[in-house]
Amino acid sequence: MEKILQIIAEETHGKSYHTSRFELDSENLLSQIEYDDSDEIVLKHRGETRPPKEFLSLADESKKFSGSTQILNYFLDDSRRVFKIDDIAYVNGSRKMIYPIVAGQVVAGCCRRIGRKLHAENFSAEIVLAVPDVTNPQSFDNGGFFPALVSRINARSKFQIAKILPYDTNRKLAEKFEDRAVAQIMKYMHDTEKNLVAELVRRGKLDQKNYLVKDGSLEYRVLSADKKKFNAKNYSFVIGVSKRFNPVLVKDSSGKVNPGLVAELPTFCRTPVTIFQREDNFHGGNKFAVWYLRLRDKKYSDSPFAGVVKVEKILVTDAERRNEQIDSDEVNLLSAYLLNERNPVCCGSDNRWANHIYPIFLTESFIKSRFISSETFLHLF
Repeated sequence: MEKILQIIAEETHGKSYHTSRFELDSENLLSQIEYDDSDEIVLKHRGETRPPKEFLSLADESKKFSGSTQILNYFLDDSRRVFKIDDIAYVNGSRKMIYPIVAGQVVAGCCRRIGRKLHAENFSAEIVLAVPDVTNPQSFDNGGFFPALVSRINARSKFQIAKILPYDTNRKLAEKFEDRAVAQIMKYMHDTEKNLVAELVRRGKLDQKNYLVKDGSLEYRVLSADKKKFNAKNYSFVIGVSKRFNPVLVKDSSGKVNPGLVAELPTFCRTPVTIFQREDNFHGGNKFAVWYLRLRDKKYSDSPFAGVVKVEKILVTDAERRNEQIDSDEVNLLSAYLLNERNPVCCGSDNRWANHIYPIFLTESFIKSRFISSETFLHLF
């Protein structure tokens, strides 16, 4: 069977340069920290029905529910590995330009708790390619070129790819081509995750006794070209729990940066709920309830922010949207159940152990075990 890059060059009349292949994620790992959140969280709007003045201890509440039936029963995570696999040349206007081809492994999975064990509920593992939009020689997008190219590649190669994702080659944009390609793969990963949530809702799996905990923020990043709307109704019984939030984005009621509000949060306590709204209209005007919860005593970790998670829930009901408030009883209930998930710990397996809840750690371990090794993956092309 033929190699993928050979097929792409032949089918699209491009010139492959067979350049070095490397993992883009590892190249960027030392130069930046990837946080789950990107928006400023302004702690000035108390977004709950009975807000505490500073913080609220939930130690007694968590003990009360420690032996009761669980309500956090579904756990969702996704991940990707992204590689630059070649450079390819096409004529763009009057110039011949060289563009990167980026390949990604995209995995997403949901685990369900039954009794004291986690079981795989739903899972997706796909290979996608991000290529320059000029790969399509037509001057307009008829929606059929790239699916047809996928079909031709899959018919001639020894393995299957799920989708080809074109990235914008407009030279006026500031982002590097590699970053544009990775952004397309990230969007595809988030779309896969949202589809898994929608499938759970369609099957009637989520309700007041069966919440879904998503690893990371619910603030899905969106590309400017994406016109799809976010279906908030699917997230009535979903909370996002972020291990990696940017403390510099936390501000106090005066608008000043004040990460100490979270750093000084006592163990087993939560902050008041704040409400914020994305500026990009992607979420259709939906608002988010956000609070911080300390799972572990900071004296056992190497950072004052270790042991704290950021919890998010979308305001879904008409009353919540109108009043910009979430019921404090629901916030306390969800927080208490999250506290009961903090043990056992995974300190020997993950340096983020202080911010993990164990079912998410297991879900993350499960989906990452389904990656093809880097060496085998690169050999496919």
